[in-house]
Amino acid sequence: MADDPKLAGQPPVPPKAPQPPAAKPAGAAAPAAGAAHATHPSAAAPPSGPPDPPPPANVTPPAFIDGLRTAVPDGVSALSYWVGDWTIIVPVSRLIDVARHLRDAPDAVFDYCSDVTASDWPPRAERFDVIYCLYSTRHRHRIRMKARAAEHQPVPSVTDLWPSANWLEREVFDMFGINFTGHPDRRRILMPEDWQGYPQRKDYPLEGPGELLMENPLDWLKLKQARDEADIE
Repeated sequence: MADDPKLAGQPPVPPKAPQPPAAKPAGAAAPAAGAAHATHPSAAAPPSGPPDPPPPANVTPPAFIDGLRTAVPDGVSALSYWVGDWTIIVPVSRLIDVARHLRDAPDAVFDYCSDVTASDWPPRAERFDVIYCLYSTRHRHRIRMKARAAEHQPVPSVTDLWPSANWLEREVFDMFGINFTGHPDRRRILMPEDWQGYPQRKDYPLEGPGELLMENPLDWLKLKQARDEADIE
């Protein structure tokens, strides 16, 4: 190209200046700052308790529930019905009165306490549902009695009414720390006596007990063994 006679003596052609970017049409929206990132829904708030649905309008409560409401007027704070089962929600202050009526009333005769359990709802002030499953061997009907209790609130034991509740309440105390009062032998039944915390509470650490929480579980076992040996000496 430098030897071409047609280009000899001509000044070099300057390079073209860069062109500005084309203007955006009026009304075009700028992309959102986070558009390049995937959006994630916000975490749902933890539930504050079970729904406890009320009975449908076409379902009539059993006669023994009406009798209970008459005998203990402030004994039933709510009534629930779900898949054929009745649940009465009872104030802790009236728990023993309601339980005694359900056991002794001729139309109820709940002579068997088949289970005592609990559930934990930390967002709620009365975080625990203490649940009693009752059955009548005479009338062959059942009911669930539920009392709501705060963390340190005393809950009277029903062992005087149903002796079968003895070990059941011990298990609930062991797992949830429910403050049963009047129990003849309230001590742990599953965990060691020196276990820290209550494993079925929803705020219990998954890694293990709080004060002795360590990276390696063997360290906790070694520390516990050292304490036991010191007690023996």
